[in-house]
Amino acid sequence: MPNTTPYPLLRTLMQRTCGPLWFCLALLLPLGAQAKGFSGLIYPLHDITLSAGVSGLVMKRVVLLGQAVKADQLLLQLDDRLQSIESNRRRVIFEDQSELQATRDRLRILDTLLQDTRAVFNRTGSISKDELLRLEAEQLASQGRLAQLVEQKKREQLDYASAERDRLQRHITAPISGVVTKIIPQVGEWAKAGDPMLHLVDSSVAILRLAVPHNLASALKVGSQQLIRLESGSSVAEVTGQIKFVSPVADPASGLVQVEVNFSNPGRRIKTGIKGMIDIAP
Repeated sequence: MPNTTPYPLLRTLMQRTCGPLWFCLALLLPLGAQAKGFSGLIYPLHDITLSAGVSGLVMKRVVLLGQAVKADQLLLQLDDRLQSIESNRRRVIFEDQSELQATRDRLRILDTLLQDTRAVFNRTGSISKDELLRLEAEQLASQGRLAQLVEQKKREQLDYASAERDRLQRHITAPISGVVTKIIPQVGEWAKAGDPMLHLVDSSVAILRLAVPHNLASALKVGSQQLIRLESGSSVAEVTGQIKFVSPVADPASGLVQVEVNFSNPGRRIKTGIKGMIDIAP
């Protein structure tokens, strides 16, 4: 029989173990279905556009383009001088405990005086009942004033917190750790509320997003490992990721299913925006 099989080692092994008849039958069987490759684009885990909730004059740009920042780090500051004055004024009012402390001391003295007066009145009767009633009324008035001052301090604390929040609205901070990729307003420019001011990208974890035919999507299981081949020219040829999402529905127009594969990107070696490919066996 002519030598037609492309796998000499397989041919020799089957001839020795199974004989010529089984060898001929094996040549008629498919050697395995070919895996199909599907490509998509690689995105960063977070790509955030930051803006302010209020309008104001840009007073300070704290970070530089391309700088790595930590979560809650100040990035850009609007003019907050007026709000700082108001916040400090509210803080001074809230922290002033002089009247509250004086009322507490007065009430403590009245409690002692009233207790002694009642004891003398009950034992000797040398103190008039009018004097006793006057002290009791004064004690009740002091207790009421103390309760008013306590509630007033709570309101002052809320006023201070509101003023401080108004001031902090003019501070643009990083909600996540990442790299600043764009700073739009310059110092001295007027920034409107809601206008884009900065772009912040976190690519320490990257996401390959692609679409596959619905008949092949069942081969992809959420949580399983998946090899990703990257676009030629990338500093890394292949990475292993984890399937994080397989859409439960297919696009009615194309019949494709959305798939996301996450992978770690230490040192941000892999640039987002390039192509990535996975192979799926039918």
